[in-house]
Amino acid sequence: MTHTFPDNFLWGASISAHQTEGAYQEDGKGLSVQDTRQRDNHAIADFKVASDHYHHYKEDIKLLSEMGINVFRFSIAWTRIFPDGRGAVNEPGLQHYSDVIDELLKYQIQPFITLNHFDLPQALEDEGGWGVRSTVDAFVHYAETVFQAYGDRVKNWLTINEPNIMLLVDKKILGKEIPIQEKYQQFHHLMIAEKYVFKRCHELITDGKIGPVPNISLVYPATSKPIDNQAALYFNSVRNWAYLDFSCFGRYNTVFKDYLKQNDVQITFAPEDEALMKTAFPDYIAMNFYTTVTVEKPLAKKEMANGISDQQSEDIMEWGFYKGFTNPYLEKNEFNWTIDPLGLKTTLQTLYDRYNLPIIITENGLGAKDELTDDGAVHDQYRIDYLKQHIEQCGAAIEAGVNLIGYSPWSAIDLVSVHEGISKRYGFIYVDRTEEDTKEMKRYKKDSFYWYQDVIQTNQLPKVGE
Repeated sequence: MTHTFPDNFLWGASISAHQTEGAYQEDGKGLSVQDTRQRDNHAIADFKVASDHYHHYKEDIKLLSEMGINVFRFSIAWTRIFPDGRGAVNEPGLQHYSDVIDELLKYQIQPFITLNHFDLPQALEDEGGWGVRSTVDAFVHYAETVFQAYGDRVKNWLTINEPNIMLLVDKKILGKEIPIQEKYQQFHHLMIAEKYVFKRCHELITDGKIGPVPNISLVYPATSKPIDNQAALYFNSVRNWAYLDFSCFGRYNTVFKDYLKQNDVQITFAPEDEALMKTAFPDYIAMNFYTTVTVEKPLAKKEMANGISDQQSEDIMEWGFYKGFTNPYLEKNEFNWTIDPLGLKTTLQTLYDRYNLPIIITENGLGAKDELTDDGAVHDQYRIDYLKQHIEQCGAAIEAGVNLIGYSPWSAIDLVSVHEGISKRYGFIYVDRTEEDTKEMKRYKKDSFYWYQDVIQTNQLPKVGE
């Protein structure tokens, strides 16, 4: 069956500021935690130049317009607006994003702006980062500043990119490990900051809409054992629902609260938090999806006292919540990622059934080692195959009743990945640089660029294999 998408479906592409812009200390920009982090692999590209989108944004937007997108999801670098996270506004930074917005609107592309994408100002991190309440205040003031500056032209906003991933894989994203008590106090501050920003967006922007942007991967139990189903229940809560239940329902769900209790985590609430949680809500959910997760209940051998035999003591279960399990029914790509297109449909159905809000996919893509041919082509059929399978499941989810309003995959242009540098490429547009040599940063359209252009123009996707 051929899936035809709604006439008003939003086709887009996504990037983040720190992974694309470069110009990391130009025009008054301050340093973020991504600029200062210690890198495990010094042989890969960092964010100082990245894809030089800061200087190439007009060229990039023109190419994206040619591809046909009608939404562009990007993030603002907080440190371009407030170099130290608070204080005096940096006018060149404020003007830069105004120019980017105007350039998008010139091509009739709607901006979908993410307020923060992993790049907290280092000056705020030095004061305690998201672990201290003052960062909430700084974030709200920053959000109010950009709402007032751009709200006449930008109606769609996203809050904090993937707070769940930022905390769950803190070493990879932030370059450091966070103790569990501090981690979930940060969770509370991140979510309260989001609530304040929901409220201020609706107050400051006429017809303004805003939503959270977590990474959602539905969690499967490894087997039909009841203990594995419990493991999936807990990890679904910790990884997915804790964040969206806070955003959409204004609550800590019971499974998550039990997880915190069993780990002796105590969250400090400010007096106004309970009321704020229950009054400020999103207009839609933005969802980043790459694959699903499978877990099992961890078991451990434990020697028992008081004369119980070794045989009787085998495989006594300890209190552990979940352990990753390699799903044998899913294929893997060259980066050891499992590929689960049907899992996207199931995740969308589960999400919509749980929250009953419009959904836009703001990341979904394939990172690979693309090769530029001598004649300036990139033959990335593997990316086309991945996107085709996932877009087909988007169509199937819509036909199954999900209010999916848009698809904005990762990424618009090649960007710098945290651990694989520029070699792990995601974009529809190839950026000609290596890990060490920035060259001239020439842009080339990949085969996937032309394929996606056709999908957008026809507003439909043939069945996989056609």
